[in-house]
Amino acid sequence: MTSGFFCFLACYFYILHSVLLDKFYLGKTCDSFEEKLPNHLSDHDGFTSKSKDWKLVHQEEFPGKKTAYLRERTVKSWKSKKKIEALLSNVG
Repeated sequence: MTSGFFCFLACYFYILHSVLLDKFYLGKTCDSFEEKLPNHLSDHDGFTSKSKDWKLVHQEEFPGKKTAYLRERTVKSWKSKKKIEALLSNVG
């Protein structure tokens, strides 16, 4: 017998912005963003290591890894800073 309770793993698509680089970084995570941001700001070999001023400018919640990944791939496929800026300006 099931209780009818359904639990899902919340995952997120997010956009970071660096004023210094004037660049966006698009990512996804199933961790809390408070845990993820320090990784981006740390010294490492990745793209976000080029600056230490990354700020979260957009976040969307999804019910699992697959849907968050699909959203990330969709926005990355735009390959357009203007489209990302339009997304950001259309959100509240």
